[in-house]
Amino acid sequence: MRIRLLAVGQRLPAWMNDGFAEYARRLPHECRLELNEIPPGRRSGKTAPDRARQQEAERILKAIGNDRLIALDERGQSPDTVKLSAWLGDWLMDGRDLSLVIGGADGLDDSVLARAERRWSLSPLTLPHGLVRVVVAEQLYRAWSVRSGHPYHRA
Repeated sequence: MRIRLLAVGQRLPAWMNDGFAEYARRLPHECRLELNEIPPGRRSGKTAPDRARQQEAERILKAIGNDRLIALDERGQSPDTVKLSAWLGDWLMDGRDLSLVIGGADGLDDSVLARAERRWSLSPLTLPHGLVRVVVAEQLYRAWSVRSGHPYHRA
């Protein structure tokens, strides 16, 4: 199974890219993690945020194809590590590729949220989008380590 992290935004600090790459590298081929950066919608004083979200949604939905879609959304479910490892197990058993989506500065458009099978909230806090990439990669690695009996997760 391929897991793609579709993230609106580009040109992040190197430490964020390095953090994501480190955890993605640790995951086995059976659940390899790839990053797909989606260009943000055009924003200006004359453009409503809704229009930028719609532009991003079009790019996201095109990139997803037939993948299972999980939206990173503050109003989603907040699983603990064991529950996330169960989700990962279900996703692996299904065999379909998986797209996890991080929205842009104004969040995800309703069309993306409607297409999502599940909404996943990392925290009630507002996190920088680049940091979300690192946290998602680390949490997927942690969930995989629980499933495989790897000593990384010690709780």
